Amino acid sequence: MTQRRKITTVLFDLDGTIIDTNELIIQSFFHALRGVSPEGLTREHIIPYMGQTLKSQLQHFSGLENVDQLTEAYREYNHLRHDEMVSLFPGVAEVVPKLRNAGIKLGIVTTKMRATTLRALELLGLQESMGTIVTLDDVEHAKPHPEPVTKAIQALGSDPEETLMVGDSSVDMESAIAAGAVPIGVAWSLKGEEYLFKSGAKHVLREMNELLALCGIEGVDA
Repeated sequence: MTQRRKITTVLFDLDGTIIDTNELIIQSFFHALRGVSPEGLTREHIIPYMGQTLKSQLQHFSGLENVDQLTEAYREYNHLRHDEMVSLFPGVAEVVPKLRNAGIKLGIVTTKMRATTLRALELLGLQESMGTIVTLDDVEHAKPHPEPVTKAIQALGSDPEETLMVGDSSVDMESAIAAGAVPIGVAWSLKGEEYLFKSGAKHVLREMNELLALCGIEGVDA
């Protein structure tokens, strides 16, 4: 991928991008929707909607407008199983410090609530590396609206054209594009590489290490 300007900033989505919460999310939906959603709800029904807000997903799967009880059931299961079912994707633990040490400004932009976001970042040792954390609680409009990405860019004092937004979902790509940032997908997305390119990704990472080369960091294999 040819960049017109040097990259100074990398923003990350959380779930499915740098933290593997895929199975936890899917099982949390199955738990919350048991006896509520139509018979035959499968992983394949859930995966395309992952990345959207929890409320909109529960409304879609249940057909209900008021999903407060379903949200409570989802979060109860999710919180109970969280620490045993989350992990970093390969390469994240090595690449994030290299980006930070090279002077790249880092941030999180997620549709998760702040409390669960901080819990995951603290558990996996990433919180200290992030210069800003923008969660669902911090914005009026969630991704795919540009507000979350724009807010993170402004908090870091960065230029949108010098910012990569890395994610696993169409809402990440659309939010990045709308904010003027460079949309980057990850090949380990459950939705697939082709889906991300169709959603506007300029590049799809096969390995996290590729971020170093995209940021112009020399002396590494990427």
